[in-house]
Amino acid sequence: MRRATSLVLAAVTVLGALSAVPAHADSPPEADSRGLDHCTGTAPVTCHFDVAPGVYTVSVLLGGDSAGSTTVTAETRRTMLAETATEPGQRLHRSFTVDVREPEGEPTGPSGSPGLDLVFAGTAPQLSALRVKPAHHVRQLLLIGDSTVCDQPGDPYSGWGQQLPQLLGRGPVVANYADSGEGSQSFLDNPALFAAVRERIGRDDVVLIQLAHNDKQTPADVYRANLTTMIEGIRAEGGRPVLVTPIVRRWFNSDGTLNNGVALNVNGLGVDLPAEMRALAVAAEVPLIDLTALTKQRVEELGPEASKPLFLYNEKRDNTHTSVRGATEFAGLVHQELVAQGLVRSS
Repeated sequence: MRRATSLVLAAVTVLGALSAVPAHADSPPEADSRGLDHCTGTAPVTCHFDVAPGVYTVSVLLGGDSAGSTTVTAETRRTMLAETATEPGQRLHRSFTVDVREPEGEPTGPSGSPGLDLVFAGTAPQLSALRVKPAHHVRQLLLIGDSTVCDQPGDPYSGWGQQLPQLLGRGPVVANYADSGEGSQSFLDNPALFAAVRERIGRDDVVLIQLAHNDKQTPADVYRANLTTMIEGIRAEGGRPVLVTPIVRRWFNSDGTLNNGVALNVNGLGVDLPAEMRALAVAAEVPLIDLTALTKQRVEELGPEASKPLFLYNEKRDNTHTSVRGATEFAGLVHQELVAQGLVRSS
């Protein structure tokens, strides 16, 4: 994305419970018009900063003379701020942390553009000031997973890890190492995946592990051994492993339930992968987020028709991968559990 000269736009408040991220203690970037020199366009506004890989705090001042409604995404379509509205004349300060790395999306995907890319979109994007600065001593929330978790490169796909940053604001920075097509063995074998995660882990960083969808022919003992290797490796670096059972597939029985092996990730060998993960969490004394149970409850609650928009059924006849809406709802379930278990603070 190219730089521009100057820009005066306007911006936004948060719509709905998921987007209710409060303003933070750092001062708003009211006097820092230099940040807008890195931006171009109006709808959307695109901004590029030539920064080295690292973690950065982005502070924005949203609002203007007219009403606005803005979303903010960073790098590979990571949602940093959900749809946010402002009244005419209102100014709203928001800040968040962004992980800048290469590749910027999936670890085995294309590199993407160097530096930090931000997109201010929505129905009426408005931006009046912007500042980017290095973040120091920020806790990390690292993600290990597959295509249902990863930073998906294009519409209409979205992984829940791609939607998680909007719920954390300037809390832990999300470093999403989930990668499409990976199972528990391949994630260990590829040096761009688990080895890269280990290199990033600092003391008390939380590492979420959701791998199951692609363990289609993995025996139970191998699956548990692979997850145990990850748990031990994370702990060796001072991190805090958390097991996350996989999201359900939208595969209904005639009675309107998901009580079948396809939906609940029982693999081709008859291994109940979520059950194996639950048992391992107890044996290894690891926190567990039972996302299988949580997503099952939500999808069954909506039923066969109303649950379609959570997945890509309408677009792709896909009952496994999630839409932005589905990924956002499932990210909310993960966030609620992280807060309830004291793994992150409430925003």
